[in-house]
This record gives sequence, structure tokens and C-alpha cells, in this order.
Amino acid sequence: MSPHPSPEASAPDPVAPTPPPTANTGAIAVMGLDLQEGRVVPRKQVASWALYDWATQPFNSVILTFVFTALYLTTDTFLDPSVAALGEGDPRYERGLADLASGLGLAITIGGILIALLAPVLGQRADVAGRRKAWLGGSTILLVASMLALFFVEGAPAYFALGVGLIAAGSVFSEIAGVNYNAMLVQVSNPKTIGKVSGLGWGLGYIGGIIALVLVVVADTFDWWGMSTDNGLPFRIIAVGCAIWAVLFAWPIFAYVPEAPPAVAREKVGFFASYGVLVRDIQGLWRHARPTFWFLLASAVFRDGLAGVFAFGAVIASVAFHFTSTEVLAFGVAANLVAGVATILAGRFDDRFGARAVILTALSGLVVAGLAVFFLHDDGKTIFWIFGLALCIFVGPAQAASRSFLARVTPAGRESEIFGLYATTGRAASFLSPALWSLFIAISGATYWGILGIILVVAAGLVLMLFVKDPHRV
Repeated sequence: MSPHPSPEASAPDPVAPTPPPTANTGAIAVMGLDLQEGRVVPRKQVASWALYDWATQPFNSVILTFVFTALYLTTDTFLDPSVAALGEGDPRYERGLADLASGLGLAITIGGILIALLAPVLGQRADVAGRRKAWLGGSTILLVASMLALFFVEGAPAYFALGVGLIAAGSVFSEIAGVNYNAMLVQVSNPKTIGKVSGLGWGLGYIGGIIALVLVVVADTFDWWGMSTDNGLPFRIIAVGCAIWAVLFAWPIFAYVPEAPPAVAREKVGFFASYGVLVRDIQGLWRHARPTFWFLLASAVFRDGLAGVFAFGAVIASVAFHFTSTEVLAFGVAANLVAGVATILAGRFDDRFGARAVILTALSGLVVAGLAVFFLHDDGKTIFWIFGLALCIFVGPAQAASRSFLARVTPAGRESEIFGLYATTGRAASFLSPALWSLFIAISGATYWGILGIILVVAAGLVLMLFVKDPHRV
């Protein structure tokens, strides 16, 4: 069965229906997804929306996780030459690598603070003006610019700060883009298909990551066709390639998915006044959409744990389990493959059993697999291959189901704002994984202890999610 309905089934509306105004009482009249009941979405719109995940995934898989940070930015290339010369096994050398990993975590933490401050207000303003695509376009351009600028991060300690700064900036622009992209999920699905559509997007993203990683493996296998490898040039070229990839595959969402109408009965205010409106809207969620409120809090914690798995997974493989460059790339391909397939399949379970059930199952699996990686660390690479891939099986379904759960409980006309809060609450808690990662490493002096910090965050999110109720299944 196709993950999206055939456009021939009925004549689709070019845009989602305009939501009814919220009453003066402040009560929420209807959830945005409810307005899509019975609407058939053209396949071209669904495919164009899902392809955006494919377009931007190389930033996460190639740059942030498996290649640029793991095989370049956190390696001895950026250590003082006298320390780098000491080699593996020397305490100063190992501490130097741990400091690079910790520095990366600090930069990502700072980026998370910026996201927390900006995401909900920018999302709110996009809703009011009916400008989701414009905000998506602007942040996508800045993301591409961040990737292009990584070309100037030469292989020397003096360039480490520039490298982690651009990585952090890219994560900010990627998250702001994601706010409006996620909000558009409601425009390309209905209550019966939203799980499959959300899973399709995440799944295509992972598969796109596979292809991008395979291209890197092929280039490495052929020794970059004789290109100089001095000064980190191959990694800098990879960053440029990821930027070009994003441009090539992101354009359909702007060409074929219609803009959402402006939210009705919502006043346009200045930027700083938007924070006051935001506070009142949060109070309204507490009074009239309690499941949405509690889910934002619970997901803030467990999604930061999910982000930690991918942000530091390849660093763990290369530093803690001593994977070679080839092994890291091979693991990256396998990880994206299992994550993509699992996420697409989980979308069907989402529509059948509910997003909450998928989230709880995935988080439980993550805790078990993560603890196995930590406690069985001394058994070597095989352990990471088995349980590291198990982690990847559960990360994607948890992410996709979280997106569909929130879309189901989001008030009409507030999609970008709520997904902005989704980003903010996540990033407000985004210090958890990087901070515990850095703390556990700093205390122990061993990179693999960072695993335990990340899993503690996932476990805390699992406990909080137990108290979140799905209003559609009560």
C-alpha cells in the first residue's frame, strides 16, 4: 500500500482549509490535522515534502556525525603536533582527543541555546504571516552557506574553533528550517496517513544519507582520484559536496508544496513583542491543550538523547572503539540503511497503534542497546557493530513518531509556532546530552563514558513519556 493516497481519488484542494478562528475565551477550536480529514493530498506534494529530508540529511550524517566531525575535526589533525606525535595509548594524546570531543559538544550546546531563544518566535511569525516557505527557504540558504564555509577549515589546531563554530551555526539553521518543514507535515497528510508520511520523510532522509556516504566511500577507495589529501582537502571538498546536494534536492518543496494561509484572528506584532504573545500562547496550551504541553516537555528530554546518539555516535566508534576511517564510513552506511528501513516501516505502526506506542517501544530499545554498548565496551568492535546498529534501528522511529504525535495535537493555525516550541523545548534541554557527554568524559578521562551520559538522558525522557496521554486514544 502506498504511503500516500492517489491524487486521482478526488480533486485535492491546492491549500489546506483555513482554520476557524479561536474563540475569545482562548479555547482551542480544533486541531490543525482535523481540518485535513478526508482530504486527498497529491503525490507530488507528498514526495516533494519528503524529499527535503533527503536533501538536508547529508549535513547530519556526513558532516555532523560520520565524516567531517568524526574523521577530521575530532582527530589528531587538530592537536598540537607535539601531542599528536605521542600516538594512541599515551594519556596526553587520549586526553587531547577527549578535549576535542568535549569542545565539539560545547559548541553544539551554544547553538542549542540560540535555537531555544529564536525557534518559537520565528515559527509564530511564520504562522501569522503565512510565510512558512519563506522562512524555510532563508534558513536553508544559510545552512548551505555554513556547509560551503567548512571548505576554509584547514587541518591545523588554529582552525578548530572555526570548524566547531560553523558546525554549531549549521545546526542552528538546520533546526530553524526544520521548524517550518515539520509544520508543513500537516499540509501534506491527513489523520489516516500522517504516520506513514512522517516516516517516509525520515526514511528518505536516512536513505539519502546512505547514498551520500557511499559516494564518500567510493572517493576514498580510489584515493580521491589523485587529489592532494594535505591540509584536510578531501573533507573540505566533502562539505562543499553536501551543500551542492542540498541545493539539488531541496527545490521541489518550494516548487510544488503550496504555502499555508496566514493564521486567522492572530495579530501581527513586533519581534520582541512576539515573546509576550508566546507566553500567553503557552498559558493557553496549559489550559486548553494539556497533552500538547506535556508532550513538549517530555519530548524535549528524549529527543536530546536521540540527537546525542547521532551527534556523538561516530566519535564513539572512532575514538572509543578505534574504528578505522573505512570502518566508520561502512558503519555509517549500515546505520542509515537500518534506520531508514525501520523508520518507514514504523510509520505504518504509528497509524495503526498510535505514535505514543511507537515512541515508548523505541526509547526502551535505545536504553537497552545503549547500556550494552557501555558495559560491553571491553569486548571490542563487534559489540559496537551489533548494539550500535540496534541504536540506529530505534532512533528513526522515535523521531518520526514524535513529529506525527505533535502534529496530531497541534491547534490549527499554530503549527510553525508549536513546532518552534518543539525545537525550543528540545534545545532548551539540548545542553543535557552534550553536557553529560562532556562531564562523564572529563571525570573519567575516557571517551566511551560519554555513552552513559547520553543513555541517561534517553532513559529520563522515557520515564517522562509514560505520563503523556494520547487524547485520540483515551
